[in-house]
Order: sequence, then C-alpha cells, then structure tokens
Amino acid sequence: MKNILKFVSVAVLASVVLNACIKETFPMSSTATTEQVSSSASALEASVNGIPAQMSQGYLVYGSQTYENDMAYPLYMITFAEMTGEMYAVGDAGYDHYQNASTCLSYGPTAARQSYVPWRTMYMFVKSANDVIGAINEETASEAQLAYKGMAYAYRAFCYFMLTSMYEPVENKYTDVSKVKGLTVPIVTEETTEEQAKKNPRASHAEMISFILSDLDNAEKYLANSTSSNKMFPSLAVAYGIRAKVLMLDGKYAEAEKYARQAITASGCRPLTQAEWEDPKTGFNTANDAWMWYTTYSAENMGNLCNFTGWMAAEADWGYASLTVPGIDKALYERIPDTDFRKHSWVDPEKMDYYKYQTVRDADWFEELPDYTSLKFRCVGGDFETYSVGGVCDVPMMRVEEMYYIEAEAKAHQNLSAGVEAMVNFVKTYRDPEYNFRAASFDEFADEYVYQKKVEFWGEGISFHDIKRLKTGVYQGYEGTNAPGTNFAINCDGIKPNMNFCIPTSEVENNTALEGFNNPDPSGTVK
Repeated sequence: MKNILKFVSVAVLASVVLNACIKETFPMSSTATTEQVSSSASALEASVNGIPAQMSQGYLVYGSQTYENDMAYPLYMITFAEMTGEMYAVGDAGYDHYQNASTCLSYGPTAARQSYVPWRTMYMFVKSANDVIGAINEETASEAQLAYKGMAYAYRAFCYFMLTSMYEPVENKYTDVSKVKGLTVPIVTEETTEEQAKKNPRASHAEMISFILSDLDNAEKYLANSTSSNKMFPSLAVAYGIRAKVLMLDGKYAEAEKYARQAITASGCRPLTQAEWEDPKTGFNTANDAWMWYTTYSAENMGNLCNFTGWMAAEADWGYASLTVPGIDKALYERIPDTDFRKHSWVDPEKMDYYKYQTVRDADWFEELPDYTSLKFRCVGGDFETYSVGGVCDVPMMRVEEMYYIEAEAKAHQNLSAGVEAMVNFVKTYRDPEYNFRAASFDEFADEYVYQKKVEFWGEGISFHDIKRLKTGVYQGYEGTNAPGTNFAINCDGIKPNMNFCIPTSEVENNTALEGFNNPDPSGTVK
C-alpha cells in the first residue's frame, strides 16, 4: 500500500481513509511496485488504461461519499466556471457545493472541499503518470510501450500546467502575494524520494515551465509514431495543444501561435456544428470530431450524485442539477447576439417564444425552468431518468476550438489587428455569420476575447486560465444580477483572490519547505 501512495502527498501516508480508495483508483494490485508493473505487460497496460478512468472517478480522494465535489477532473471544470462568474445555481443554491468558488468564502488552507480535494486530486494524477514513466525503460520498451510513456509525459505536463495556473499567485488588490510571487508548486517525479518529498520547495516559475516543456519534449518524441485513435489518451496533437497553453502562460506568444496551429493540423479536428451543439441526446456528452481529448464515465465508476452530468444537465431527474439548476450569468447571456447559435444553450426568459429549444422533456417541465437555465450538457441518449445510462457521458478536456482562440490571442499580442481578424474569422465562420468586432487597444481585445471564451467553453473551466492571465476581472455585482444571493454579487478587478489557490495545511505540515510560503487566505477579502 505504501508503494502506491508514496510521494503523492506525504500528509496522507498515514491516512486510513485515503488508503482505502487506492484499490478503486488504480487498476493494479494495491501492493504492486514500479518494478512489478514494468515486468508485466498486462500490469503496465492496466496502469495506462487506469489513468483516463481515474480522471472521471467519483469520490476519488476520499473513496466514500464525503464530498460530492470529489469528482476528479470535472471538479475543476465546475469550480472554475463558478469562480469566473459565468455560472450560478439559478434554482436552489443551497445545494450548490461549488458556491464558495463564486462567493470567495471559506477558501483558506484548512478548507477540505476547497483546498485539500483540488490539491490532492491533481497530485494523484501526477502519481499515476509517474508510475507509468518510471516503469518503462526506453532501451528495452516496445513501440507500444514508448507510446504509453509519451502519453504519461503529456498527462504529467498537463497536470503541472493546471497546478501552475491554479497556485502561482497573481498580484491583486485583495491579498498580499509579495512573499510568494513567482512560486508554483513542488515538483514530484518518478525519482523523488520520500525524504526529498518532506523538504520539497515550491518551484519557481522558470523552473516549472522548463520542467513542463521537458515533459512535452518527451511526449512529442514518444508519440510521434503513435497510431492510436483513442482520444481518451493524449495524442501528438494534444501534446502540441498543451504546449500552446503553457507558452501562453509563459508569455511566449509567437511559439504559442505556432503550436496552436500545429495542434489544429495534427488533430484533424474541426469545430462543432450547430446541430451537434444543440443535439438533445448527444450534445456535449459524446466525443465527436471537434474533441481532441476527453475523459469518460462508466456505470461502475460513478454514483447518482458524484458525476458531471448530475451536476450540469438540468434535464436530469437525478443528481444535484435538478435542484441547483445550472445557469448562465444574466449579463453574459444578454451580451450574446441573437444571431449567435450558442445563445440557444441557455433558456431565454421568453422560453419557446424566443427559440424552439430541443429537449427530451415535456412542455410543462420546460415552462417551469428558471430563466437562463443551461441546456448545453445533455443526458446521454436523452435518458433523464436512469443515472447509470444518462450519466455515462464523455467529458471534453480539449476541443479544437480552444486552439483557434489561443492562436488568435497569440497573434493579438504580436499584432493587434491580426489577432482581431483571426478571432472574427473564427466566430463568423463557425458561430455567428453576422459577427463583427474591432479593437483600438489590446485591453478591448482581451475583454472581448474572455467574453467569447466564456460563451464557447461555458462549464468547461477554460476561461479561468485566461482571466487569471489577462486580469480582466470578474463582475457579479451589477444591477439586476441573477446571482443567487448578495454574498454572490461581488465585483473583483483584475482577478478574484481565490484564483490563487491555497496549499492545504496538511501538506504544509508534512513538507517543511512549504512553511511560511503558502498563498494568502482569500476568504472574505472581497467586500
């Protein structure tokens, strides 16, 4: 058991509760070592196949029904969507387990739901990637095994991109981050020893970017000849896409533009059509030709509450979505032109008089929906009654549309008019034939860019990275807001302070190098 847990988080080595979840998380024997995995082709393949399953595993961290937001990668999607002010519970917010992301309350290092679960989840992903990387010897590996290694490097690079985006503090008007400015997170690899893990400092921005890019170098090398078409695993195109995201974070715009285009080309993907977007049975629940990378659910790794569809599909009779009812921010919705088909993802106050929405539910149910309810994420096959059928969905982790937007922003940093033209061309071609936009400054471009990405990737957690990088602010406290309470109706210039996630106290206590170097508690700092 110790071999499986080792170096994910020193704080949990003695935790009986967390130990119990490992058999569910990893498809190999709980006593398998890296050496045993590397000597068994079937064990190695099981380890690789276990990573996508882990990315959607319900109750991943605690292995029991402790927190309903303990849902692996989708927890970040929903957290980020609420944190950026693009999404609220437009039904009963009392059931919304993600509301602190919106209100900026209880986000300190002792908050299990808001601090420990996100941290632990991502380092569990890192541990899984480390297991595969450490188990494969380049000199003796087969072509298939080298591809596995490339996938693992891409997974790990993505995890450290996410961790860097979440934990590297950005200066803001609410908290003092001067002591930890430029610090990311501890780097844990397949070679990190237990003693090193106990004294493992936060890597600097430069160290972390160098490490991630090195992982991507390896990913691209090992995936160059891979012929796998299974999009549950990172491909060469996905590695290019991750690199583009990392380069944007590092301000290397010419290179980011290059790799975003390479990702588009290598993927062979094309943007979603209106019919695919609005399909009531397959809309945003089934992988398609626009998705470059996704995770998926099976009836065995989900419950009726701890799954993505149960939180995000308002049509479902099971899960929390039927209670909280996920919806879009009113001001964001009203900014969308009627000529943009993406506006049909949310219910207009005029209901069917505005648009003939497609839904598997009856007219009476539809008419009772709160204004601005989301219809973006649908129950699989339209089954809104059986969670083990309607909830067994695919969840997008990277869509080709994101690469088009990255390419446009990267261009705009170098030449404003070129960036504007690229964004206009994308939206006009694929989303709104009447779209037009001009910008006299990069700030004007950035405002429109973030708005566009909130609409395009609503509920997918993408705009978090843009807002934190571009500091465009989060505004929920306007007159007539549909925020579900006064504690939600806040305005944050630049960034929201809880976008600088806190390292959990348990980790700080068990890694002495972190003492005195945590991000400041953002709880209640916004009036």
